Amino acid sequence: MPMHLIIDGYNLLAGAGSLPGHLESAREALVRDLAAYRHRTHHLITVVFDGWQQGQSSERREHRAGVQVVYSKRGERADQVIQRLAREYGADCAVVSSDHEIVNAARAHGAFVMGSREFAGKLRAPSTATGGQLNKELDVEHDDRPKRGPGKKGNPRKLPKAQRQRDRRLKRF
Repeated sequence: MPMHLIIDGYNLLAGAGSLPGHLESAREALVRDLAAYRHRTHHLITVVFDGWQQGQSSERREHRAGVQVVYSKRGERADQVIQRLAREYGADCAVVSSDHEIVNAARAHGAFVMGSREFAGKLRAPSTATGGQLNKELDVEHDDRPKRGPGKKGNPRKLPKAQRQRDRRLKRF
C-alpha cells in the first residue's frame, strides 16, 4: 500500500547540502528527484515550501511530474502546513523533516517521521527491489548493535522493540 510522504522542502535541501546557489534550480532538481523516487516506490508525495514572506495571499498547490508541490501562503510557515497535513493524514503518512517542532507534532498524530539526511540517502539510492547489495549493506549495519548492560534480560543481540518497529516501517521506503 503506498504511503503519503509529506516533505519539508527547504529542510530537505539544507540537509542534503543543496541550498547554496539558486533556490529555484535547487527546488526544480528536488522535484525531479522526488518524481523519480515516486516512480520507483509509487508513494504519494507532497513537498511543502515556505511562501510566508514573499508568497501569495493564498496557499498555492501545483502538480508536477506526479508530485504535489505546496507553497504556504503569506504569513504562514511551511511548518504549519506540514503539521496540518500530518494531522489530516495521521498514521497514513510519513513526514520528512529534521525540524523538532514538526517531528514532535507529526509523531503526536501517529505519523512516521524520517530525518532529512536519512531520506536524502534513500532518495538517491537505487530501488530496493533491484538493489540486492543494498539489503546486504543494511544487514551488515545492524552488527553494530548496542550491547545491553548487566542485569538486563533477553537476547543481547536483539534490538529494542521500538527500533525493530522503526526498521520495519523504514523498509517500506
